[in-house]
Amino acid sequence: MYPVTAKARRSVLNEAERLRLLSSTERDFIRLVQEPGFARWLDQIESIGGCAHPIYLSGRTTVVDDATGTLLRHYDTAGEPGGRIPVRCRNRRETRCQPCSYLHAGDTFHLVRSGLLGGKGTPERVQLHPRLFVTLTAPSFGAVHRATESGTYCRARRDGGTCKHGRPVGCGMQHAETDSTVGQPLCQDCYDYVGHALWHASAGRLWNRFCHMVRRHLASAAGVTQTAFKEHLTLSFAKVAEYQKRGAVHFHAVIRLDGPDGPESPPPAWATAQLLEQAVQSAADMVEVHTPYSPATGERDIHWGRQLDVHPIRSDAFTESAVTDSAVAAYVAKYVSKSVGDSGGIDYRITDAESIRLAPVNAHLRALMAVCWRLGGLPELESLNLRSWTHALGYRGHVLTKSRRYSTTYGALRTVRAEHQSGGAGIPDGAVTDSAWRYVGSGHTLAEAEIAAGIAEGLRDARDLCSEARDDGRWESTADAGNP
Repeated sequence: MYPVTAKARRSVLNEAERLRLLSSTERDFIRLVQEPGFARWLDQIESIGGCAHPIYLSGRTTVVDDATGTLLRHYDTAGEPGGRIPVRCRNRRETRCQPCSYLHAGDTFHLVRSGLLGGKGTPERVQLHPRLFVTLTAPSFGAVHRATESGTYCRARRDGGTCKHGRPVGCGMQHAETDSTVGQPLCQDCYDYVGHALWHASAGRLWNRFCHMVRRHLASAAGVTQTAFKEHLTLSFAKVAEYQKRGAVHFHAVIRLDGPDGPESPPPAWATAQLLEQAVQSAADMVEVHTPYSPATGERDIHWGRQLDVHPIRSDAFTESAVTDSAVAAYVAKYVSKSVGDSGGIDYRITDAESIRLAPVNAHLRALMAVCWRLGGLPELESLNLRSWTHALGYRGHVLTKSRRYSTTYGALRTVRAEHQSGGAGIPDGAVTDSAWRYVGSGHTLAEAEIAAGIAEGLRDARDLCSEARDDGRWESTADAGNP
């Protein structure tokens, strides 16, 4: 055994000191790059676009020709790093996973656009059907600060005017769109937080009732019974929910009239866009639903707000119109990746009242969340499920919903993309697939998260460069030169 020299001892101590000074992420980087399967793991993360929270699976898939018993394909994760493989989390929210939300927004764009222009299983004749872009809003629950243009005021100032709580009923300030004051009540004590929470909990039923009322008004205008309506018309739609600054949801919807067989058949000649617009406006004015009765809240009437926007959707050829097929599809796709977090809220579930007190939100949203939690504890309001959706301010609907026959589905779009990425090597006819998969983990370590974020940023930059090249014509010139 050889004695350890003083120089060697100092070298070991210096190395230990350097490691101690490294951050947790830097130490994890050193561990990660020394793993034998690091290069393969990097390829895997690139293949899923730098997903921020991948799901790791372990298992195998075997494809066998049923007639001959020939093995056509076999894959097993035993040879992968850690014996597992990552798949996308598919989270639609940009705040949680930008790569997956971008992909989901793209699928939404094609889903909505195919219902306007045809394609992806929807006939092109839908371009000739009556189509409207409709925005339905929540009613006012109290005066809030608004973003203003130069030279205008947030709220009309009334000299000496105060509410019953002694606060000014007007605001003589100018607010930019990014001002944190925008959306906040002028007086929290005047704001109807109970009404706001109950409206959110009932918004889904209100939309369903609205669609029923539109059908009723169309049937009445055509002189047919409601039972016979489906023999003449089909009402198709796709809608997206968006949170306003005040924390209230409003809906953007594409509404289309089809014939009795859906998009494959034309609507009757009397079913015009003007008639549909009249039916939408009258239904929005009349429709209402009621909340369950509670001694604490009474029975509330739930209806739409007074602000209603209805626009006919034009063909993409109408460049002078802002409401075209592609513009509407892009608008809906933009908001499908948003959540309450984009309005200052949180996108994780609340488990107790203390979590509300500690939530990183403004006083207005905290008060609304507290009301949702309190009302959710009342037995007579249990059906509204307010406690489970406190983080969403009581709104429990899907961000995007569509009628069954509007257009294609997310599942169909994902299947086509998977086949394209595999080079068309789908499962052949007459083949039997035997698969066994199990969940073994999710998420990244500190260093893995940094690398995945870098991959996602690189892909985003590449998309931006391609978009700029298309806009200024450089994309065509490089393709002509043989460098696509």
